[in-house]
Amino acid sequence: MCPVEKGNIVSCQLSFIPIGNEEYLDEINKVLNLIKKTGLEYNVGILSTTVRGYLKIVLDLIADINKSMSISGCSYTMNILLSNTCGC
Repeated sequence: MCPVEKGNIVSCQLSFIPIGNEEYLDEINKVLNLIKKTGLEYNVGILSTTVRGYLKIVLDLIADINKSMSISGCSYTMNILLSNTCGC
């Protein structure tokens, strides 16, 4: 663990699941582009994407995903797992 950073740095696992759209890959790619724009460290996995960075930026990302995808008319569920143990 990183005692100096604890509380400031978090890891967050996001699983974004579009509902009721045959073009679901386009919607997932929109979310991945939002993640890339943050500058956060990220890793795209088979079932989820993990991001790591400052808590405020991660929480702002989650809010931005919600706002952007809702405005675009996307129905979705998003599973979020947040850890304050950075794992470095």
